[in-house]
Amino acid sequence: MNDRDERLNDRDERRARGLDMMRQVYGWEIGDAPGDFFGITVDHLFGEIWTRPGLSMRDRRLLLIGMLAGQGLNDVLDIQIPAALQNDELSPAELREIAIFLTHYIGWPLGSKLSVQVDGLIAKERARSARSDDPGNP
Repeated sequence: MNDRDERLNDRDERRARGLDMMRQVYGWEIGDAPGDFFGITVDHLFGEIWTRPGLSMRDRRLLLIGMLAGQGLNDVLDIQIPAALQNDELSPAELREIAIFLTHYIGWPLGSKLSVQVDGLIAKERARSARSDDPGNP
């Protein structure tokens, strides 16, 4: 195998590892897509950073939720919080406690918004879970 083939093989392995980790993180299958931004996100962030030893997925999710809440990036929290619930990384009680805790660091306006968002996303997840548990639901 020459250097070019090794680089392609390494890239393919990193891409597969990254796509697998994205599926684990978000809880749904994410297909490969074109473009440098997507490629760098999958290959580096999910293929190398999320797969590093030292922190569990739950640890990483806690850090991410704190950072997103602190920046007021509630649209991304709409993805991360349901994923944490679906992956059983955080319970509804833990998410509510996170909102209380973070409010004291990120300020009441952002914290209040986070608290309302957490309650809404928990309710949505419970409804989704109830529908998927219903044998009469196709």
